[in-house]
Amino acid sequence: MYHGEYKVPGGKLVVVDLEVADGLLRNVRVAGDFFLEPDEALTAIDRALEGAPADTPAPGLTARIEAALPPGTVMYGLTSEAVAVTVRRALANATDWHAYDWQLIHDGPQSPALHMALDEVLTTEVAAGRRPPTLRVWEWGSPAVVIGSFQSLRNEVDPEGAARHGMTVVRRISGGGAMFIEPGSTITYSLCVPSALVEGLSFADSYAYLDDWVLAALGDMGIKAWYQPLNDIATEAGKIAGAAQKRVVSGDGAVLHHVTMAYDIDADKMLDVLRIGREKLSDKGTKSAKKRVDPLRRQTGLPRAEVIDRMIGTFRDRYGLTEGTVTPEERARAEELAATKFSSPEWTARVP
Repeated sequence: MYHGEYKVPGGKLVVVDLEVADGLLRNVRVAGDFFLEPDEALTAIDRALEGAPADTPAPGLTARIEAALPPGTVMYGLTSEAVAVTVRRALANATDWHAYDWQLIHDGPQSPALHMALDEVLTTEVAAGRRPPTLRVWEWGSPAVVIGSFQSLRNEVDPEGAARHGMTVVRRISGGGAMFIEPGSTITYSLCVPSALVEGLSFADSYAYLDDWVLAALGDMGIKAWYQPLNDIATEAGKIAGAAQKRVVSGDGAVLHHVTMAYDIDADKMLDVLRIGREKLSDKGTKSAKKRVDPLRRQTGLPRAEVIDRMIGTFRDRYGLTEGTVTPEERARAEELAATKFSSPEWTARVP
């Protein structure tokens, strides 16, 4: 028997139980707390999956389901794609959030380079099984520009602007775009999770899946937010956050997923430091970079510390969370990496 679960981002829980015989799906049973009309649509979904080759990718399973649904089928909190993803997660023996004892790390301010290093070290430790899955909330010791692993340094950062505002430029290990950081003006967190948590999910789906709890937290603060593929969290007022990921393949594997949210950004200063091109602005459907980011301070009316506390509270209520800390061994390795890698011109300018 295979068992898979998938909480649809912004939707409901989907559960699939099935067997595999001679390479084909057998005795498929779909369940969950979703809403579905008419009743016979559920039987149609089960029958559509029955006999499908076990190696059928998610799009192929989705097509089978869509073709079998009765005319006029209405789904709420459920999609054909979500059922297909749940099947793939079952076959991959994917785990659920509740399978882990989550640990919280929320230390005092750290240097930008040390934050980059801690992400690498903690994710590697999760992959090796020496650390439980971890939610780390960052506090910044100084202003910084953090560029993505594959970005061109000179294309993204105006060195004179960065120097004028005392900003350190560092490069992270994940892809994605540049982050403009001022202590007290952003909220940044990392999730270091086992690869098993996102098994069966596409790269794109894993972003929304790992941040579904954040959307719930924002909703509790009166903000209707959604994921804007690939990696933005947005509201009707504009973008409020961007996410990035890095996959670690050593040991049992792990995923680093980190997000920076704009709490009270200085848009004029950001424009003086970051080189935001016209093509990028056009892609976002706006003529001004100032309109691309809408800070949480204005939307919530809450102090930054309270926003963070509410976010942590939502995570704890959903999945459980115990207070933790960076071990002395982890800190020593991170400090070494901060000095030898993340503070080095060779790494920062590896894509000139």
